[in-house]
Amino acid sequence: MAGGGFMLALHMESELNAQGFPGGGPALKPSDFVSIAADGTATLVAKNQELGQGALNLLPMMIAEELDVDWKAVRIVRSGVGPQYGGQVTGGSSGTPTNWEPMRRIGAAARQMLVAAAAQGWGVAPDECSTASGVVHHQASNRSTGYGELAPKAAAMPVPAFASLKLKDPKDYKIIGKSTAGAETKQIVTGKPIFGIDVTVPGMLYAAFEKTPVLGGKVLGANLDAIKLMKGVRHAFIVEGIPMASDYPNYLFDGPGFEAGVAIVADSWWAAQSARRKLEVKWDLGKWAAQDSDANARNADAMAAKPAGRNLRKEGDTDAAFGRNDVQVLEARYVFPFIAHATMEPQNCTAHYKDGKVEIWSTSQFPAPGRAVVGTLLGIPEADVTLHMVRAGGGFGRRAYNDSMCEAAWISKTVGAPVKLLWSREDDMRHDYYRCGGFQYFKAAVDRAGKLVAWKDHFVAYGEGDAFVHDGGFNAGEFPAGYVENLLVQASTMPLGLKTGALRAPGSNSIAWVMQSFIDELAHVAGKDPVQFRLDLLKNAVPAGAGAAPGRRPPGLNAARMTGVIELAAEKSGWGKRQLPKGTALGMAFHFSHGGYFAEVAEVAVSSDKKVKVNKVWVAGDIGSQVINPSAAENQVQGAVMDGLSEMVQEITLKEGRVVQSNYHQHPWLRIQQAPIIEVHFLKTNNPPTGLGEPALPPILPAVANAVFSAVGERIRTLPMTKQGFSFA
Repeated sequence: MAGGGFMLALHMESELNAQGFPGGGPALKPSDFVSIAADGTATLVAKNQELGQGALNLLPMMIAEELDVDWKAVRIVRSGVGPQYGGQVTGGSSGTPTNWEPMRRIGAAARQMLVAAAAQGWGVAPDECSTASGVVHHQASNRSTGYGELAPKAAAMPVPAFASLKLKDPKDYKIIGKSTAGAETKQIVTGKPIFGIDVTVPGMLYAAFEKTPVLGGKVLGANLDAIKLMKGVRHAFIVEGIPMASDYPNYLFDGPGFEAGVAIVADSWWAAQSARRKLEVKWDLGKWAAQDSDANARNADAMAAKPAGRNLRKEGDTDAAFGRNDVQVLEARYVFPFIAHATMEPQNCTAHYKDGKVEIWSTSQFPAPGRAVVGTLLGIPEADVTLHMVRAGGGFGRRAYNDSMCEAAWISKTVGAPVKLLWSREDDMRHDYYRCGGFQYFKAAVDRAGKLVAWKDHFVAYGEGDAFVHDGGFNAGEFPAGYVENLLVQASTMPLGLKTGALRAPGSNSIAWVMQSFIDELAHVAGKDPVQFRLDLLKNAVPAGAGAAPGRRPPGLNAARMTGVIELAAEKSGWGKRQLPKGTALGMAFHFSHGGYFAEVAEVAVSSDKKVKVNKVWVAGDIGSQVINPSAAENQVQGAVMDGLSEMVQEITLKEGRVVQSNYHQHPWLRIQQAPIIEVHFLKTNNPPTGLGEPALPPILPAVANAVFSAVGERIRTLPMTKQGFSFA
């Protein structure tokens, strides 16, 4: 490196695979993550996409802790995209658990080689040396040397064996567990062009892409000759569309197709959009042109009245339990809608195809799969696809789908020039991979002692036969499965012509609202305090007896950990100990997802005209033994709560096969004056640390809905809550 620095040439044995787990596979080499300059500055590489969740700090913090340098001496840079960086997926709250061991060991390996270099120079044993703040010390001889001076010699030291690396005792942490400011916070608040939407390259043209308004539609014709004559327009052409490469779940990795439409390429985005307004397209809208949300709801009710399509889980005898004369039976219908990701920054990608190679600037959450599919799409080797990660203005799962990357690469190759494709807000809202909607039909019974004795759930979902649509399924092991003796979980499916996919806390953001709301209903029917009712349920684990289905408890759910966060949330909120004004009440909910245990209490005031004001939210979470960056962790929880509150008023509907909603006026986000005070508490437990991007979201929806019921006696069973006349104040 210029200026006297160097790269630590470390080659760790093949004990970290490409996903960052112990085991076989391509080795991770610390030389791809750590470099030390002559002045001791440590440049550390962040390999995962930054979407606002803090990965740009998180992964280097793990390296820096074990490297034993001061955080002020750290410089953070983004990685490229390639197998040398291991797994680069940003999703599923996986960044912490999959990188906790690998990143720390990369730092520890570099530190050990620096110590070895110093010890050899001094003629002492390495175990006589210590490190602190980027300096190696030999206390017996009172000698010390900085990392910058040692680095060239350290690069020639033998690589330490993976198993020999000794990691720090957590009590000695100086970086992990301490709040660090976001690496790009200053650039963000001063408006620097660091997002995907800001990318510019020499000679770049701008593309707008008018896609079929109904999934599967085709272009029959368009007024292309007139469009080409408009000011600033360079190209206008029909894109036939590319079918999905493979079905769920591999479509994330083997590549999404993209929809048919008309591409317009111009000297500016405004010129492209202006021409687009004059575009006249004749469509063949295909088989989904008659699809309608109201008709789907009627169909779901009709299906619920018939025998279910299949059983997902059956234990005990629910019919017999419902027939007992000592039980109260409750039935309820819950409906949740499709919703869009609606990220602040619309989808975008810049691509430059030239001489059989392509260079891409992307905000993708799954950059490596995107790189692979672009190679396949363009018919070039993956090695000829260079992908740069650029900061994204939100993701929430939407940027796991690389359709905009495919579109940009395809358009660039077609016109033979660098192209920035920028979706409009309307494109983003109407061409999403939506959080799937669904219909839940419940029946349950509690006995005279207030114990839940039977639970039946018929889920009418979207899909065909036994297959649910992408991220539209249901985990039959969701709580209270495993905690009630008589259980029947069933499903029926109906067809859908709409792309669906993962949205923050997929499989949990809607299901938690449904399950925790109905459990709250049962608590009131039983005459029990809602918190105590939940705690009692968690004590009621049903052991798997002879002939019973194996693994009757929900996979991964630890009742003791969940009990801990429920009790903490109740304590912090003063549950049952405060006198609240009329029309104001507390609501409680909990959920386990993505490795995190969360319980939340919401204080909600409801006016006579059904205006809802969430005054305060208490959040208690258990994400293991370490909260790596406390300020970022608190930020993630606060953001999850705000996100979840927004979902209570969001909805995507279909009319004549088309998405009705087009912008934030129809699919709103919570406004700043509607934001509650959010108090965050972490319960540290002796468990490996887990991620935080998602698990704090699911409990907030049912906590608020349950508080509304306690305040005014009306149960919210349909989202958005505006369908029942409620709205945020």
